[in-house]
Amino acid sequence: MSHTNARPQDVYELIEAVRIGMLVTVREDSEGMRARPMAAHVKAEEGAIYFLTDVEGRKDDEVQQDHHVCLAFSDPKSERYASVSGRATVSNDRARIRELFSMAAKAWWDSPDDPSIRLVRVTPTEAEIWKGPGRIVSMIKMATAAATGGRPDLGENAKVKMG
Repeated sequence: MSHTNARPQDVYELIEAVRIGMLVTVREDSEGMRARPMAAHVKAEEGAIYFLTDVEGRKDDEVQQDHHVCLAFSDPKSERYASVSGRATVSNDRARIRELFSMAAKAWWDSPDDPSIRLVRVTPTEAEIWKGPGRIVSMIKMATAAATGGRPDLGENAKVKMG
């Protein structure tokens, strides 16, 4: 893959398009990491990505124990991927929780006023994105490379300083 000159805005746009990402935290017992899918709310103008979580879950405890997190976003159909490293904080910012509360959040809570909702804010420090040429083109390039003994060019890859 070739390297491109990507900007933080490119990362935020990819996350907004994919929307569901894996939030990876260090487990409370420090015996590894834990990943779970979460709906991302991008606020590029703040340099932040927000998630709603429940105080009964372990995410808030894990973030308070170790603020280093990783986010992974994947859109296999368009062959776009992002990995974001950053620092997380947990708050009970009721105004922001009400702002971010959506119909999807109703699957977990009755209303934005539910006292068990917490807000995880991730401030990205660095990211890496991958953009492929699409499934059909990738398959053709891989078949050609296999037949010729070459290596396929399967798109662009870029590391991005976020902060």
